Amino acid sequence: MSRSGKLCIAFWRPLPHRLIVLAALACFAPLVAGQSETSARYQLYGGYAYLSNSFNGVPGSRHSLNGWDSSIAFAPWRNLRFKIDFFQYLGTNLNAPQHAYFILGGAQYGRRFGKEFAYVDGLAGDAGINKNWGANATNGENASFATILGGGLDTPLTRRLAFRVSGGYLWSNFALAPPSLPNIPYRIPGLPNNFGRMAAGCVWSF
Repeated sequence: MSRSGKLCIAFWRPLPHRLIVLAALACFAPLVAGQSETSARYQLYGGYAYLSNSFNGVPGSRHSLNGWDSSIAFAPWRNLRFKIDFFQYLGTNLNAPQHAYFILGGAQYGRRFGKEFAYVDGLAGDAGINKNWGANATNGENASFATILGGGLDTPLTRRLAFRVSGGYLWSNFALAPPSLPNIPYRIPGLPNNFGRMAAGCVWSF
């Protein structure tokens, strides 16, 4: 077994569930980057994020959330980059806090059109949220699988810095969970799975 493989196994065992996801993505990323051209650049992004609805936003009580988004895309192989995205949404709806975060990884495919850089991406990973996110602070599950499909456009500001706008579709599956046994997770009609997301910020290529 290679040294990098042994390091991945050593990281895998002691970490909690959500950190395992991040460690696995970080172990995989150098393998992808190692196949890229030596002249290719990495992309480090940070900015504002918007979500179309709260996680308890049933019809008639929908409320958008604001947050932040950060990502790193590793050096490309034939215009395809491995990408890690970490973002969070914060707010309140139906007398309950909404503090959700996401750690996702996947592929970003991009092409340059003149000075502009356009891309599409597909990512999957882990989502977490505060325990009392249901209406009137009802308890719910605080972990879910999540996916996003989207894309964006980079407009150069300087040689290495660009302004990025992006958007797409987010899916998650948080369920409510009663505090007493057998506390089987359940979903009520209208509890959202599907969200629209937008973001804007700056991306640094290096």
